Amino acid sequence: MFKKRIGIIALIAARGGSKRVPRKNVKDLNGKPLISYIIETALNSQLFDKVIVTTEDLEIAEISRNSGAYVPFTRPKELATDSSLMGPVIKHAIKWLEDNENYKPEVVVILQAPTPFVKQEHIQKVVDKLLNS
Repeated sequence: MFKKRIGIIALIAARGGSKRVPRKNVKDLNGKPLISYIIETALNSQLFDKVIVTTEDLEIAEISRNSGAYVPFTRPKELATDSSLMGPVIKHAIKWLEDNENYKPEVVVILQAPTPFVKQEHIQKVVDKLLNS
C-alpha cells in the first residue's frame, strides 16, 4: 500500500462556465455541491500535501475552501475558456506555487471536479501504480 510522500498534490480544475450543464460544479447533489465530493475524497485519501482547486469563479472558490480545499489564487480568465487546455492550467498552478510559496511538487495528480463517485481506493491505486511503475 502507498504511504504519503512529500511533494504530491491533487489539482482540481473547475470552471464556472460549463456550457452543457450550466454551473455544474456548484449544483446540489444529495445536499452538497458536486465539487465537494471529489475534494472530500482527495482529502480523506491522505495522499496529498495539498488539494488545490484552480478556478476563475468566486462561488466555486468559496465552496471549495468550505469543503477543505486550498484555493490560493484565482485562475486567469484566458485559462478558463471552452478551448482552454489542461497543460497551461497545470503550468500556471505549479508556477504560482513556486513563485509564491517556494513549493515545487514532485507529482501532480489531476482529479476531475464532476466525479462524485470516485472512491479513496481508486485514487490510492492510481497514485500507487504511478509511483511504483
